[in-house]
Amino acid sequence: MSAIVDELAWRGLLQDVADEAALRRITAQPTAVYLGCDPTAPSLHIGHLQQVLVLARFQRLGHRPIALVGGATGLIGDPGGRSEERVLNDAETVRGWVERIGRQLAPFLDFAPGPAQAVLVDNLDWTGDVSAISFLRDVGKHFPISVMLAKDSVKSRLGRDGGGITFTEFSYMLLQAWDFLRLAEDRDCRIQFGGSDQWGNITAGLDLIRRVRPELEASAFTSPLITKANGEKFGKTAGGAVWLDPALTTPYAFYQFWLNAEDAMVGTYLARMTFLGREEIDGVVAEHALDPGRRAGQRRLAEEVTRIVHGEDGLARARAVTHALFGSGDLRELPLDDLLGALEGVPSCTVAPDESPTLAEVVHRAGLADSRSDAARLAKGGGISVNGVRVDDLQTPVDAGMFLHGAVLVLRRGKRVYGLATRP
Repeated sequence: MSAIVDELAWRGLLQDVADEAALRRITAQPTAVYLGCDPTAPSLHIGHLQQVLVLARFQRLGHRPIALVGGATGLIGDPGGRSEERVLNDAETVRGWVERIGRQLAPFLDFAPGPAQAVLVDNLDWTGDVSAISFLRDVGKHFPISVMLAKDSVKSRLGRDGGGITFTEFSYMLLQAWDFLRLAEDRDCRIQFGGSDQWGNITAGLDLIRRVRPELEASAFTSPLITKANGEKFGKTAGGAVWLDPALTTPYAFYQFWLNAEDAMVGTYLARMTFLGREEIDGVVAEHALDPGRRAGQRRLAEEVTRIVHGEDGLARARAVTHALFGSGDLRELPLDDLLGALEGVPSCTVAPDESPTLAEVVHRAGLADSRSDAARLAKGGGISVNGVRVDDLQTPVDAGMFLHGAVLVLRRGKRVYGLATRP
């Protein structure tokens, strides 16, 4: 059972560890381990995914995973990793997100009855009816202000010019600490883990258990955050977070995110974001190093992670869109939703049913050329494609039959610059 510690270590998933000897003793037998996810958005993202896969790794080695969705803590907001106060969401919104995230967690864990059965819990169940007086007496009295002020999540906020932290967010660590105590008492859970930005909150839980139930041995650890090779956090990109919900980040966009990973990060991501074994990962990395231009490592990474999150069907759709847009596939064979999802955000224009502009005009209106003459010049050089087919003469009038699914005309300049013309 304690093999989980070595498994996490070689995968680079251990950053901070509270008493490694205790962690090994506890995991020498089947034990409960918990991960908390706050509903601060309608979906989990790739940062959460790494942690959810850690929970799944515990279960695969015989331990009992507890996935906590913070219906209570989600109403407060964790100050960790933020430079300003969170916007508080209303109770109905948070309740809806709790349900969505709970459903999203289900495919990654096995909830079938058995010794390693996964459990899904909501901390609002034991927090919602507790009075402020009771909470302050039973929990707050165990937290010296000097200790709380020393936590990085608090110090970083207090140290900013014009910044600060409200009592609401300041008290967040007490709520998370109480979660750990309740799960230790009610479900014999002795291990908590999370991202490295959660270390202060996690150790607060350990401190509370030691003060209230010193006979219970507990431990905790964090994993590094998902970053680029230079250490920069992903979190948010120009188009937003990389979500696990296919309605927010399509399987194609998800696949492309990993396909565009930096060469230096391929081995790291394969270890931390897939279930491939050590020897297989070493083989993929070695193959990739022989010819990085082939992007064999990125392709394997994109396939594995997309399969984990979106299944074989989602992976097949992502491959089909990629092949149609950048290979020799046929755009006409793609479902309209997949096509529009893949090209979301590209320059576009509208062609009304009662007009028949030339292709040159449409290319110009879609923003792929500075003028109609510029569009014609690009076409003569082989630089314009319409619906995946290279077009030399752009004087042809656009008609209804050209629109894929009767709705969209896909334009491309060069190999990767896309635009759209749509019919209202």
